[in-house]
Amino acid sequence: MHPTLAAVTDRIIDRSRDARSAYMARCDRWSEMGPGRAHLSCGNLAHAAAAAGADKASVAGEKAPNLGIVTAYNDMLSAHQPFERYPDIIREAARAAGATAQVAGGVPAMCDGVTQGQPGMELSLFSRDVIAMAAGVALSHNVFDAAVFLGVCDKIVPGLVIAAASFGHIPALFIPAGPMPSGIPNDEKAKVRQQYAAGEVGRDTLLRAELASYHAPGTCTFYGTANTNQMLMEVMGLHLPGTSFINPGGAIRDALTRAAAERALALAGGGPRVCDILDERAFVNGIVGLHATGGSTNLLIHLIAMARAAGVILDWSDFSELSAVTPLLARVYPNGLADVNHFHAAGGLGFLIGELLGAGLLHPDTQTVTGEGLAAYTREPRLEGDALVWAEGTRESLNPQILRPHAKPFAATGGLALLEGNLGRGCIKVSAVAPERHVIEAPARVFTDQEQVKAAFKAGELTGDVVVVVRFQGPKANGMPELHSLTPALGILQERGQKVALVTDGRMSGASGKVPASIHVSPEAADGGPIARLRDGDMVRVDAVTGRLDALVDAAEWEARAPATADLSASAEGLGREMFAAFRNSVGTAETGAGVAI
Repeated sequence: MHPTLAAVTDRIIDRSRDARSAYMARCDRWSEMGPGRAHLSCGNLAHAAAAAGADKASVAGEKAPNLGIVTAYNDMLSAHQPFERYPDIIREAARAAGATAQVAGGVPAMCDGVTQGQPGMELSLFSRDVIAMAAGVALSHNVFDAAVFLGVCDKIVPGLVIAAASFGHIPALFIPAGPMPSGIPNDEKAKVRQQYAAGEVGRDTLLRAELASYHAPGTCTFYGTANTNQMLMEVMGLHLPGTSFINPGGAIRDALTRAAAERALALAGGGPRVCDILDERAFVNGIVGLHATGGSTNLLIHLIAMARAAGVILDWSDFSELSAVTPLLARVYPNGLADVNHFHAAGGLGFLIGELLGAGLLHPDTQTVTGEGLAAYTREPRLEGDALVWAEGTRESLNPQILRPHAKPFAATGGLALLEGNLGRGCIKVSAVAPERHVIEAPARVFTDQEQVKAAFKAGELTGDVVVVVRFQGPKANGMPELHSLTPALGILQERGQKVALVTDGRMSGASGKVPASIHVSPEAADGGPIARLRDGDMVRVDAVTGRLDALVDAAEWEARAPATADLSASAEGLGREMFAAFRNSVGTAETGAGVAI
Protein backbone atom coordinates (compact mmCIF):
# COMPACT_ATOMS: atom_id res chain seq x y z
CA MET A 1 0.00 0.00 0.00
CA HIS A 2 1.24 3.49 -0.83
CA PRO A 3 2.43 5.15 2.40
CA THR A 4 0.42 8.34 1.76
CA LEU A 5 -2.75 6.30 1.26
CA ALA A 6 -2.10 4.55 4.56
CA ALA A 7 -1.26 7.77 6.40
CA VAL A 8 -4.31 9.69 5.15
CA THR A 9 -6.58 6.74 5.96
CA ASP A 10 -5.16 6.47 9.49
CA ARG A 11 -5.69 10.20 10.01
CA ILE A 12 -9.31 9.97 8.84
CA ILE A 13 -9.91 6.97 11.13
CA ASP A 14 -8.48 8.88 14.09
CA ARG A 15 -10.43 12.06 13.29
CA SER A 16 -13.66 10.07 12.83
CA ARG A 17 -13.29 7.77 15.82
CA ASP A 18 -16.08 9.19 17.99
CA ALA A 19 -18.53 9.88 15.17
CA ARG A 20 -17.92 6.53 13.50
CA SER A 21 -18.25 4.59 16.75
CA ALA A 22 -21.57 6.26 17.55
CA TYR A 23 -22.82 5.62 14.01
CA MET A 24 -21.88 1.93 14.03
CA ALA A 25 -23.42 1.47 17.47
CA ARG A 26 -26.68 2.91 16.15
CA CYS A 27 -26.63 0.61 13.11
CA ASP A 28 -25.86 -2.41 15.28
CA ARG A 29 -28.78 -1.63 17.58
CA TRP A 30 -31.19 -1.57 14.65
CA SER A 31 -29.71 -4.74 13.19
CA GLU A 32 -30.13 -6.54 16.50
CA MET A 33 -33.84 -5.74 16.49
CA GLY A 34 -34.24 -7.97 13.44
CA PRO A 35 -36.48 -7.40 10.39
CA GLY A 36 -38.74 -4.40 10.76
CA ARG A 37 -41.95 -6.21 9.80
CA ALA A 38 -41.61 -8.41 12.87
CA HIS A 39 -42.30 -5.35 15.02
CA LEU A 40 -45.32 -4.07 13.12
CA SER A 41 -48.89 -4.54 14.27
CA CYS A 42 -51.39 -6.41 12.14
CA GLY A 43 -52.89 -3.05 11.14
CA ASN A 44 -49.44 -1.76 10.12
CA LEU A 45 -48.86 -4.84 7.97
CA ALA A 46 -52.29 -4.68 6.41
CA HIS A 47 -51.63 -1.13 5.22
CA ALA A 48 -48.23 -2.16 3.80
CA ALA A 49 -49.70 -5.14 1.93
CA ALA A 50 -53.06 -3.74 0.85
CA ALA A 51 -52.07 -2.95 -2.75
CA ALA A 52 -49.60 -5.83 -3.20
CA GLY A 53 -51.96 -8.01 -5.23
CA ALA A 54 -50.62 -11.53 -5.66
CA ASP A 55 -47.72 -10.61 -3.36
CA LYS A 56 -50.02 -9.63 -0.48
CA ALA A 57 -49.62 -12.82 1.53
CA SER A 58 -45.83 -12.76 1.20
CA VAL A 59 -45.55 -9.10 2.22
CA ALA A 60 -47.83 -9.61 5.23
CA GLY A 61 -46.43 -13.02 6.14
CA GLU A 62 -42.96 -11.79 7.11
CA LYS A 63 -41.27 -14.98 5.85
CA ALA A 64 -39.93 -13.94 2.45
CA PRO A 65 -37.57 -10.95 2.09
CA ASN A 66 -39.22 -7.72 0.94
CA LEU A 67 -37.09 -5.42 -1.19
CA GLY A 68 -37.68 -1.67 -1.08
CA ILE A 69 -37.18 0.30 -4.29
CA VAL A 70 -36.32 4.00 -3.98
CA THR A 71 -36.48 5.58 -7.41
CA ALA A 72 -35.52 8.93 -8.89
CA TYR A 73 -37.47 8.18 -12.07
CA ASN A 74 -38.90 10.95 -14.15
CA ASP A 75 -39.06 11.15 -17.93
CA MET A 76 -37.77 14.72 -18.22
CA LEU A 77 -34.25 13.65 -17.27
CA SER A 78 -32.63 11.56 -19.97
CA ALA A 79 -30.50 9.76 -17.37
CA HIS A 80 -33.51 8.75 -15.31
CA GLN A 81 -36.04 7.95 -18.02
CA PRO A 82 -34.78 4.33 -18.32
CA PHE A 83 -35.78 3.72 -14.69
CA GLU A 84 -39.45 3.69 -15.74
CA ARG A 85 -39.18 -0.06 -16.49
CA TYR A 86 -36.94 -1.04 -13.59
CA PRO A 87 -39.58 -1.67 -10.87
CA ASP A 88 -41.33 -4.28 -13.04
CA ILE A 89 -38.02 -6.01 -13.78
CA ILE A 90 -37.09 -5.96 -10.09
CA ARG A 91 -40.49 -7.30 -8.98
CA GLU A 92 -40.25 -10.17 -11.45
CA ALA A 93 -36.73 -11.02 -10.27
CA ALA A 94 -37.89 -10.92 -6.66
CA ARG A 95 -40.84 -13.25 -7.32
CA ALA A 96 -38.57 -15.68 -9.15
CA ALA A 97 -36.39 -15.72 -6.02
CA GLY A 98 -39.37 -16.37 -3.76
CA ALA A 99 -39.38 -12.80 -2.45
CA THR A 100 -41.24 -9.54 -3.00
CA ALA A 101 -40.36 -5.99 -4.02
CA GLN A 102 -42.27 -2.75 -3.58
CA VAL A 103 -41.58 0.83 -4.65
CA ALA A 104 -40.93 2.39 -1.26
CA GLY A 105 -41.03 5.91 -2.63
CA GLY A 106 -39.86 8.34 -5.26
CA VAL A 107 -37.45 11.19 -4.81
CA PRO A 108 -37.17 14.41 -6.84
CA ALA A 109 -34.50 14.58 -9.48
CA MET A 110 -33.67 17.88 -11.12
CA CYS A 111 -31.40 18.39 -14.11
CA ASP A 112 -28.61 20.91 -13.83
CA GLY A 113 -28.46 20.95 -17.62
CA VAL A 114 -31.99 22.41 -17.68
CA THR A 115 -31.46 24.85 -14.80
CA GLN A 116 -27.89 25.93 -15.68
CA GLY A 117 -27.75 29.73 -15.62
CA GLN A 118 -31.41 29.89 -14.51
CA PRO A 119 -32.97 30.79 -11.12
CA GLY A 120 -33.89 27.15 -10.52
CA MET A 121 -30.19 26.33 -10.18
CA GLU A 122 -30.35 27.98 -6.76
CA LEU A 123 -32.32 24.94 -5.55
CA SER A 124 -29.95 22.42 -7.09
CA LEU A 125 -27.53 21.82 -4.22
CA PHE A 126 -30.35 21.81 -1.66
CA SER A 127 -32.13 19.16 -3.71
CA ARG A 128 -29.48 16.70 -2.53
CA ASP A 129 -30.68 16.95 1.06
CA VAL A 130 -34.34 16.93 -0.03
CA ILE A 131 -33.59 13.66 -1.87
CA ALA A 132 -31.92 12.24 1.23
CA MET A 133 -34.87 13.15 3.41
CA ALA A 134 -37.42 11.91 0.85
CA ALA A 135 -35.63 8.57 0.66
CA GLY A 136 -35.61 8.52 4.45
CA VAL A 137 -39.39 8.96 4.46
CA ALA A 138 -39.70 6.09 1.97
CA LEU A 139 -37.67 3.72 4.13
CA SER A 140 -39.18 4.87 7.42
CA HIS A 141 -42.10 2.48 6.94
CA ASN A 142 -39.66 -0.17 8.17
CA VAL A 143 -41.11 -2.99 6.09
CA PHE A 144 -38.02 -3.71 3.96
CA ASP A 145 -35.26 -6.26 4.48
CA ALA A 146 -33.02 -4.66 1.84
CA ALA A 147 -33.18 -1.74 -0.57
CA VAL A 148 -32.17 -0.79 -4.09
CA PHE A 149 -31.62 2.81 -5.12
CA LEU A 150 -32.27 4.00 -8.67
CA GLY A 151 -30.45 7.24 -9.44
CA VAL A 152 -27.63 8.66 -11.54
CA CYS A 153 -27.22 12.41 -11.72
CA ASP A 154 -25.55 15.23 -9.92
CA LYS A 155 -27.32 15.59 -6.56
CA ILE A 156 -29.37 12.42 -6.81
CA VAL A 157 -26.71 9.79 -6.05
CA PRO A 158 -25.16 11.77 -3.18
CA GLY A 159 -28.62 12.28 -1.67
CA LEU A 160 -29.45 8.60 -2.01
CA VAL A 161 -26.10 7.61 -0.47
CA ILE A 162 -26.78 9.89 2.51
CA ALA A 163 -30.13 8.14 2.96
CA ALA A 164 -28.61 4.67 2.51
CA ALA A 165 -25.97 5.50 5.11
CA SER A 166 -28.62 6.84 7.50
CA PHE A 167 -30.38 3.47 7.17
CA GLY A 168 -26.99 1.77 7.29
CA HIS A 169 -28.32 -1.32 9.06
CA ILE A 170 -30.22 -2.26 5.87
CA PRO A 171 -28.27 -3.97 3.06
CA ALA A 172 -28.59 -1.95 -0.15
CA LEU A 173 -27.38 -1.80 -3.70
CA PHE A 174 -27.34 0.99 -6.28
CA ILE A 175 -28.53 0.27 -9.82
CA PRO A 176 -27.41 2.52 -12.71
CA ALA A 177 -29.09 3.28 -16.03
CA GLY A 178 -26.02 3.90 -18.20
CA PRO A 179 -24.98 6.65 -20.63
CA MET A 180 -26.77 7.59 -23.84
CA PRO A 181 -24.97 6.66 -27.07
CA SER A 182 -22.40 9.17 -28.27
CA GLY A 183 -23.73 12.26 -30.07
CA ILE A 184 -21.70 15.03 -31.66
CA PRO A 185 -18.26 15.42 -30.07
CA ASN A 186 -18.28 17.46 -26.87
CA ASP A 187 -15.55 19.80 -28.11
CA GLU A 188 -17.68 20.58 -31.19
CA LYS A 189 -20.64 21.40 -28.94
CA ALA A 190 -18.41 23.65 -26.78
CA LYS A 191 -17.14 25.46 -29.89
CA VAL A 192 -20.68 26.28 -31.01
CA ARG A 193 -21.47 27.59 -27.52
CA GLN A 194 -18.50 29.95 -27.73
CA GLN A 195 -19.52 31.06 -31.23
CA TYR A 196 -22.99 31.86 -29.93
CA ALA A 197 -21.58 33.79 -26.94
CA ALA A 198 -19.43 35.80 -29.37
CA GLY A 199 -22.43 36.53 -31.61
CA GLU A 200 -20.99 34.53 -34.52
CA VAL A 201 -23.91 32.11 -34.86
CA GLY A 202 -27.61 32.33 -34.06
CA ARG A 203 -29.79 30.50 -31.57
CA ASP A 204 -30.99 28.05 -34.24
CA THR A 205 -27.43 26.80 -34.80
CA LEU A 206 -26.83 26.54 -31.07
CA LEU A 207 -30.05 24.57 -30.53
CA ARG A 208 -29.20 22.12 -33.34
CA ALA A 209 -25.81 21.44 -31.75
CA GLU A 210 -27.29 20.94 -28.28
CA LEU A 211 -30.00 18.57 -29.58
CA ALA A 212 -27.36 16.55 -31.44
CA SER A 213 -25.38 16.20 -28.22
CA TYR A 214 -28.22 15.44 -25.78
CA HIS A 215 -30.25 13.16 -28.00
CA ALA A 216 -31.41 9.95 -26.29
CA PRO A 217 -32.27 8.28 -22.99
CA GLY A 218 -29.26 7.83 -20.74
CA THR A 219 -26.70 9.90 -18.90
CA CYS A 220 -24.95 12.78 -20.66
CA THR A 221 -21.73 11.39 -22.09
CA PHE A 222 -19.20 13.93 -20.81
CA TYR A 223 -17.35 13.20 -17.57
CA GLY A 224 -19.23 15.54 -15.28
CA THR A 225 -20.82 14.97 -11.90
CA ALA A 226 -23.31 12.31 -13.03
CA ASN A 227 -20.67 10.01 -14.49
CA THR A 228 -18.27 10.75 -11.63
CA ASN A 229 -21.06 9.52 -9.34
CA GLN A 230 -21.22 6.27 -11.29
CA MET A 231 -17.46 5.78 -11.01
CA LEU A 232 -17.71 6.31 -7.25
CA MET A 233 -20.47 3.73 -6.84
CA GLU A 234 -18.17 1.09 -8.36
CA VAL A 235 -14.96 2.13 -6.62
CA MET A 236 -16.81 2.31 -3.30
CA GLY A 237 -18.47 -1.09 -3.83
CA LEU A 238 -22.16 -0.13 -4.11
CA HIS A 239 -22.70 -1.16 -7.76
CA LEU A 240 -22.30 -4.57 -9.28
CA PRO A 241 -18.93 -4.61 -11.10
CA GLY A 242 -18.68 -3.10 -14.56
CA THR A 243 -22.25 -1.84 -14.72
CA SER A 244 -21.86 1.95 -14.72
CA PHE A 245 -21.25 2.70 -18.39
CA ILE A 246 -23.33 0.15 -20.29
CA ASN A 247 -25.93 1.90 -22.44
CA PRO A 248 -29.64 1.69 -21.57
CA GLY A 249 -32.13 -0.54 -23.28
CA GLY A 250 -30.17 -3.64 -24.27
CA ALA A 251 -30.57 -7.19 -23.09
CA ILE A 252 -27.49 -6.97 -20.90
CA ARG A 253 -28.83 -3.90 -19.10
CA ASP A 254 -32.05 -5.77 -18.23
CA ALA A 255 -30.01 -8.77 -17.12
CA LEU A 256 -27.89 -6.54 -14.87
CA THR A 257 -31.00 -5.02 -13.31
CA ARG A 258 -32.34 -8.49 -12.52
CA ALA A 259 -28.96 -9.53 -11.14
CA ALA A 260 -28.85 -6.44 -8.92
CA ALA A 261 -32.28 -7.27 -7.48
CA GLU A 262 -31.22 -10.87 -6.85
CA ARG A 263 -28.01 -9.73 -5.17
CA ALA A 264 -29.84 -7.23 -2.95
CA LEU A 265 -32.16 -10.01 -1.80
CA ALA A 266 -29.15 -12.23 -1.12
CA LEU A 267 -27.66 -9.46 1.02
CA ALA A 268 -30.85 -9.46 3.07
CA GLY A 269 -29.88 -12.96 4.14
CA GLY A 270 -26.72 -11.78 5.87
CA GLY A 271 -24.40 -9.95 3.47
CA PRO A 272 -22.55 -6.75 4.30
CA ARG A 273 -24.73 -3.82 5.33
CA VAL A 274 -24.32 -0.32 3.95
CA CYS A 275 -22.64 0.71 7.22
CA ASP A 276 -20.08 -2.08 6.73
CA ILE A 277 -19.32 -1.03 3.15
CA LEU A 278 -19.10 2.74 3.69
CA ASP A 279 -16.13 2.89 6.03
CA GLU A 280 -13.10 5.19 6.01
CA ARG A 281 -11.27 3.01 3.47
CA ALA A 282 -14.17 3.12 1.02
CA PHE A 283 -14.19 6.91 1.08
CA VAL A 284 -10.43 7.04 0.56
CA ASN A 285 -10.90 4.76 -2.44
CA GLY A 286 -13.56 7.13 -3.74
CA ILE A 287 -11.24 10.13 -3.42
CA VAL A 288 -8.48 8.27 -5.29
CA GLY A 289 -10.90 7.34 -8.06
CA LEU A 290 -11.96 10.98 -8.30
CA HIS A 291 -8.36 12.10 -8.79
CA ALA A 292 -7.32 9.30 -11.15
CA THR A 293 -10.18 10.08 -13.53
CA GLY A 294 -10.13 13.89 -13.32
CA GLY A 295 -13.65 13.83 -11.91
CA SER A 296 -16.14 16.49 -10.96
CA THR A 297 -15.33 19.27 -8.50
CA ASN A 298 -18.84 18.87 -7.05
CA LEU A 299 -17.66 15.71 -5.28
CA LEU A 300 -15.38 17.85 -3.10
CA ILE A 301 -18.66 18.80 -1.40
CA HIS A 302 -20.75 15.67 -1.91
CA LEU A 303 -18.17 13.14 -0.70
CA ILE A 304 -17.76 15.09 2.53
CA ALA A 305 -21.54 15.09 3.07
CA MET A 306 -21.90 11.39 2.20
CA ALA A 307 -19.07 10.49 4.55
CA ARG A 308 -20.55 12.46 7.45
CA ALA A 309 -23.77 10.47 7.09
CA ALA A 310 -21.66 7.36 7.77
CA GLY A 311 -19.75 8.88 10.69
CA VAL A 312 -16.61 9.57 8.62
CA ILE A 313 -15.09 13.07 8.79
CA LEU A 314 -13.25 14.14 5.63
CA ASP A 315 -11.29 17.34 5.08
CA TRP A 316 -10.16 19.03 1.88
CA SER A 317 -6.59 18.43 3.04
CA ASP A 318 -7.22 14.68 2.63
CA PHE A 319 -8.18 15.29 -0.99
CA SER A 320 -5.11 17.43 -1.56
CA GLU A 321 -2.64 14.91 -0.11
CA LEU A 322 -4.15 12.02 -2.07
CA SER A 323 -4.14 14.09 -5.26
CA ALA A 324 -0.40 14.64 -4.90
CA VAL A 325 0.26 10.88 -5.16
CA THR A 326 -2.53 9.76 -7.51
CA PRO A 327 -1.64 9.69 -11.21
CA LEU A 328 -4.17 10.93 -13.75
CA LEU A 329 -5.02 7.83 -15.80
CA ALA A 330 -8.01 8.97 -17.87
CA ARG A 331 -8.70 11.70 -20.39
CA VAL A 332 -12.46 12.10 -20.81
CA TYR A 333 -14.15 15.38 -21.79
CA PRO A 334 -13.67 18.07 -20.47
CA ASN A 335 -10.34 16.54 -19.52
CA GLY A 336 -9.87 15.25 -23.10
CA LEU A 337 -11.82 14.70 -26.31
CA ALA A 338 -13.26 11.24 -25.55
CA ASP A 339 -16.62 10.61 -23.87
CA VAL A 340 -17.54 7.94 -21.33
CA ASN A 341 -18.56 5.48 -24.05
CA HIS A 342 -15.05 5.72 -25.47
CA PHE A 343 -13.60 5.39 -21.96
CA HIS A 344 -15.64 2.24 -21.33
CA ALA A 345 -14.58 0.74 -24.67
CA ALA A 346 -10.91 1.46 -23.90
CA GLY A 347 -11.05 -0.69 -20.77
CA GLY A 348 -13.11 1.48 -18.47
CA LEU A 349 -13.32 1.19 -14.73
CA GLY A 350 -12.19 -2.44 -14.65
CA PHE A 351 -8.83 -1.52 -16.16
CA LEU A 352 -8.49 1.62 -14.05
CA ILE A 353 -9.29 -0.14 -10.77
CA GLY A 354 -6.82 -2.90 -11.62
CA GLU A 355 -4.09 -0.34 -12.26
CA LEU A 356 -4.75 1.53 -9.02
CA LEU A 357 -4.81 -1.71 -7.05
CA GLY A 358 -1.51 -2.72 -8.63
CA ALA A 359 0.00 0.62 -7.63
CA GLY A 360 -1.11 0.24 -4.01
CA LEU A 361 -3.41 3.25 -4.37
CA LEU A 362 -6.67 1.57 -3.38
CA HIS A 363 -7.63 -0.42 -0.31
CA PRO A 364 -8.24 -3.90 -1.76
CA ASP A 365 -10.02 -5.34 1.27
CA THR A 366 -13.03 -3.06 1.54
CA GLN A 367 -16.42 -4.75 1.73
CA THR A 368 -18.63 -4.51 -1.34
CA VAL A 369 -22.09 -5.60 -2.44
CA THR A 370 -20.45 -8.57 -4.19
CA GLY A 371 -19.33 -9.99 -0.85
CA GLU A 372 -15.79 -9.89 -2.22
CA GLY A 373 -13.02 -7.29 -2.11
CA LEU A 374 -12.32 -4.63 -4.70
CA ALA A 375 -10.53 -7.06 -7.04
CA ALA A 376 -14.00 -8.21 -8.13
CA TYR A 377 -14.36 -4.83 -9.84
CA THR A 378 -11.66 -5.62 -12.40
CA ARG A 379 -14.20 -7.96 -14.02
CA GLU A 380 -16.79 -7.02 -16.60
CA PRO A 381 -20.29 -8.42 -17.23
CA ARG A 382 -21.11 -10.31 -20.42
CA LEU A 383 -24.04 -12.25 -21.80
CA GLU A 384 -23.27 -15.80 -22.88
CA GLY A 385 -26.51 -16.82 -24.47
CA ASP A 386 -29.08 -15.92 -21.84
CA ALA A 387 -26.60 -16.27 -18.98
CA LEU A 388 -25.01 -13.24 -17.34
CA VAL A 389 -21.40 -13.87 -16.37
CA TRP A 390 -18.48 -11.79 -15.12
CA ALA A 391 -15.20 -12.30 -16.95
CA GLU A 392 -11.79 -10.76 -16.43
CA GLY A 393 -11.54 -7.41 -18.16
CA THR A 394 -8.64 -6.21 -20.27
CA ARG A 395 -5.32 -5.77 -18.52
CA GLU A 396 -4.12 -3.43 -21.27
CA SER A 397 -5.59 -0.13 -22.33
CA LEU A 398 -7.27 -0.46 -25.70
CA ASN A 399 -6.73 3.25 -26.36
CA PRO A 400 -3.80 4.93 -24.58
CA GLN A 401 -5.07 8.35 -25.70
CA ILE A 402 -8.01 7.84 -23.31
CA LEU A 403 -6.81 5.43 -20.63
CA ARG A 404 -3.28 4.68 -19.46
CA PRO A 405 -1.48 2.40 -17.00
CA HIS A 406 -0.25 3.88 -13.74
CA ALA A 407 3.35 3.65 -14.92
CA LYS A 408 2.65 5.96 -17.91
CA PRO A 409 0.01 8.41 -16.69
CA PHE A 410 -1.24 11.57 -18.36
CA ALA A 411 -0.02 13.45 -15.29
CA ALA A 412 1.82 12.42 -12.15
CA THR A 413 -0.82 13.95 -9.88
CA GLY A 414 -4.60 14.01 -9.73
CA GLY A 415 -7.01 16.43 -11.29
CA LEU A 416 -7.96 18.48 -8.22
CA ALA A 417 -5.98 20.70 -5.88
CA LEU A 418 -6.56 22.67 -2.68
CA LEU A 419 -5.81 26.41 -2.64
CA GLU A 420 -5.25 28.38 0.58
CA GLY A 421 -4.34 31.98 1.33
CA ASN A 422 -5.66 35.27 2.61
CA LEU A 423 -8.81 34.77 0.50
CA GLY A 424 -9.66 31.57 2.38
CA ARG A 425 -9.67 27.99 1.13
CA GLY A 426 -10.89 26.86 -2.26
CA CYS A 427 -10.47 24.10 -4.79
CA ILE A 428 -9.35 24.03 -8.40
CA LYS A 429 -9.68 21.44 -11.14
CA VAL A 430 -6.39 21.40 -13.03
CA SER A 431 -6.73 18.26 -15.14
CA ALA A 432 -8.35 20.14 -18.04
CA VAL A 433 -6.34 23.37 -17.63
CA ALA A 434 -3.24 23.87 -19.78
CA PRO A 435 -0.07 23.88 -17.62
CA GLU A 436 0.81 27.44 -18.65
CA ARG A 437 -2.45 28.59 -17.03
CA HIS A 438 -1.92 26.93 -13.66
CA VAL A 439 -0.72 30.28 -12.27
CA ILE A 440 -2.71 33.43 -12.99
CA GLU A 441 -1.94 36.83 -11.48
CA ALA A 442 -4.18 39.67 -12.63
CA PRO A 443 -6.39 42.50 -11.37
CA ALA A 444 -9.78 41.55 -9.98
CA ARG A 445 -13.11 42.50 -11.44
CA VAL A 446 -15.72 41.90 -8.77
CA PHE A 447 -19.35 40.87 -9.38
CA THR A 448 -22.19 39.66 -7.19
CA ASP A 449 -23.97 37.49 -9.78
CA GLN A 450 -23.25 35.79 -13.06
CA GLU A 451 -25.59 38.00 -15.09
CA GLN A 452 -23.36 40.97 -14.26
CA VAL A 453 -20.39 39.08 -15.70
CA LYS A 454 -22.26 38.31 -18.91
CA ALA A 455 -23.34 41.94 -19.26
CA ALA A 456 -19.76 43.18 -18.77
CA PHE A 457 -18.54 40.70 -21.38
CA LYS A 458 -21.16 41.77 -23.92
CA ALA A 459 -20.32 45.43 -23.26
CA GLY A 460 -16.65 44.75 -24.05
CA GLU A 461 -15.48 45.72 -20.57
CA LEU A 462 -13.30 42.65 -19.92
CA THR A 463 -10.38 43.58 -22.14
CA GLY A 464 -7.17 42.92 -20.21
CA ASP A 465 -5.85 40.18 -17.98
CA VAL A 466 -8.50 39.61 -15.34
CA VAL A 467 -9.49 37.52 -12.35
CA VAL A 468 -13.28 37.46 -12.49
CA VAL A 469 -14.61 37.32 -8.92
CA VAL A 470 -18.22 36.21 -8.48
CA ARG A 471 -19.13 36.30 -4.80
CA PHE A 472 -22.30 35.90 -2.73
CA GLN A 473 -22.80 32.60 -4.53
CA GLY A 474 -22.25 30.33 -1.51
CA PRO A 475 -24.79 28.03 0.11
CA LYS A 476 -26.00 30.59 2.66
CA ALA A 477 -26.28 33.37 0.09
CA ASN A 478 -28.33 31.72 -2.63
CA GLY A 479 -27.90 27.94 -2.46
CA MET A 480 -24.51 27.82 -4.22
CA PRO A 481 -25.53 27.54 -7.89
CA GLU A 482 -23.16 26.30 -10.54
CA LEU A 483 -21.69 29.06 -12.71
CA HIS A 484 -21.00 26.91 -15.76
CA SER A 485 -22.86 29.30 -18.07
CA LEU A 486 -19.88 31.67 -17.69
CA THR A 487 -17.54 29.18 -19.35
CA PRO A 488 -18.16 30.26 -23.00
CA ALA A 489 -17.47 33.94 -22.26
CA LEU A 490 -14.40 33.27 -20.11
CA GLY A 491 -13.16 30.80 -22.71
CA ILE A 492 -13.37 33.47 -25.41
CA LEU A 493 -11.32 35.88 -23.30
CA GLN A 494 -8.73 33.17 -22.74
CA GLU A 495 -8.51 32.37 -26.45
CA ARG A 496 -7.94 36.07 -27.18
CA GLY A 497 -4.68 35.73 -25.27
CA GLN A 498 -5.81 37.26 -22.01
CA LYS A 499 -4.81 35.74 -18.68
CA VAL A 500 -8.13 34.76 -17.13
CA ALA A 501 -9.20 33.05 -13.92
CA LEU A 502 -12.41 32.75 -11.93
CA VAL A 503 -12.63 33.03 -8.14
CA THR A 504 -15.98 32.30 -6.53
CA ASP A 505 -17.65 31.00 -3.40
CA GLY A 506 -20.07 29.23 -5.75
CA ARG A 507 -19.66 26.06 -7.78
CA MET A 508 -18.69 25.24 -11.35
CA SER A 509 -20.13 22.36 -13.29
CA GLY A 510 -18.36 19.04 -13.24
CA ALA A 511 -18.00 19.60 -16.99
CA SER A 512 -15.96 22.78 -16.52
CA GLY A 513 -12.21 22.91 -16.61
CA LYS A 514 -10.28 24.77 -19.30
CA VAL A 515 -10.47 28.14 -17.50
CA PRO A 516 -8.63 28.05 -14.14
CA ALA A 517 -11.24 28.48 -11.43
CA SER A 518 -10.85 28.64 -7.68
CA ILE A 519 -14.27 27.55 -6.50
CA HIS A 520 -16.07 26.73 -3.23
CA VAL A 521 -14.07 29.57 -1.61
CA SER A 522 -14.75 29.34 2.09
CA PRO A 523 -15.74 31.16 4.27
CA GLU A 524 -18.28 32.49 1.79
CA ALA A 525 -18.99 36.19 1.30
CA ALA A 526 -22.39 35.95 3.00
CA ASP A 527 -20.55 34.80 6.13
CA GLY A 528 -18.19 37.78 5.94
CA GLY A 529 -15.40 35.68 4.41
CA PRO A 530 -12.26 37.37 3.03
CA ILE A 531 -13.59 37.18 -0.53
CA ALA A 532 -16.03 39.91 0.55
CA ARG A 533 -13.07 42.30 1.09
CA LEU A 534 -11.97 42.26 -2.54
CA ARG A 535 -12.29 45.40 -4.62
CA ASP A 536 -12.03 46.05 -8.34
CA GLY A 537 -8.38 46.37 -9.32
CA ASP A 538 -6.91 44.34 -6.44
CA MET A 539 -4.21 42.03 -7.74
CA VAL A 540 -5.18 38.40 -7.17
CA ARG A 541 -2.95 35.35 -7.55
CA VAL A 542 -4.43 31.93 -8.27
CA ASP A 543 -1.53 29.48 -8.03
CA ALA A 544 -2.32 25.81 -8.57
CA VAL A 545 1.41 24.96 -8.46
CA THR A 546 2.08 26.09 -4.90
CA GLY A 547 -1.55 25.84 -3.76
CA ARG A 548 -2.05 29.54 -3.00
CA LEU A 549 -5.06 31.84 -3.31
CA ASP A 550 -4.17 35.39 -2.36
CA ALA A 551 -5.17 39.00 -2.74
CA LEU A 552 -1.85 40.84 -3.19
CA VAL A 553 -2.89 43.72 -0.94
CA ASP A 554 -0.94 45.29 1.91
CA ALA A 555 -1.63 43.16 5.00
CA ALA A 556 -2.60 46.09 7.24
CA GLU A 557 -4.96 47.52 4.63
CA TRP A 558 -6.45 44.09 4.01
CA GLU A 559 -7.21 43.49 7.67
CA ALA A 560 -8.69 46.97 8.06
CA ARG A 561 -11.19 46.54 5.22
CA ALA A 562 -14.80 45.85 6.12
CA PRO A 563 -16.41 43.04 4.12
CA ALA A 564 -18.87 44.12 1.46
CA THR A 565 -22.54 43.24 1.71
CA ALA A 566 -25.06 42.46 -1.00
CA ASP A 567 -28.80 42.60 -1.51
CA LEU A 568 -29.79 38.92 -1.78
CA SER A 569 -33.53 39.46 -1.89
CA ALA A 570 -33.76 38.45 -5.55
CA SER A 571 -32.70 34.93 -4.55
CA ALA A 572 -35.26 34.68 -1.76
CA GLU A 573 -38.39 34.08 -3.83
CA GLY A 574 -39.73 32.77 -7.10
CA LEU A 575 -39.58 29.27 -8.59
CA GLY A 576 -39.86 27.78 -5.11
CA ARG A 577 -36.93 29.62 -3.58
CA GLU A 578 -39.09 31.07 -0.81
CA MET A 579 -39.67 27.53 0.48
CA PHE A 580 -35.93 27.04 1.00
CA ALA A 581 -35.27 29.94 3.37
CA ALA A 582 -34.82 27.46 6.23
CA PHE A 583 -32.15 25.66 4.20
CA ARG A 584 -30.24 28.86 3.47
CA ASN A 585 -30.41 29.82 7.14
CA SER A 586 -29.13 26.50 8.48
CA VAL A 587 -26.85 25.10 5.77
CA GLY A 588 -23.28 24.14 6.65
CA THR A 589 -20.17 25.44 4.91
CA ALA A 590 -18.82 24.11 1.63
CA GLU A 591 -15.88 22.62 3.55
CA THR A 592 -18.24 20.55 5.70
CA GLY A 593 -20.36 19.38 2.77
CA ALA A 594 -22.93 22.22 2.63
CA GLY A 595 -25.39 19.95 4.39
CA VAL A 596 -28.80 20.52 5.90
CA ALA A 597 -30.00 16.97 6.55
CA ILE A 598 -26.81 15.96 8.38
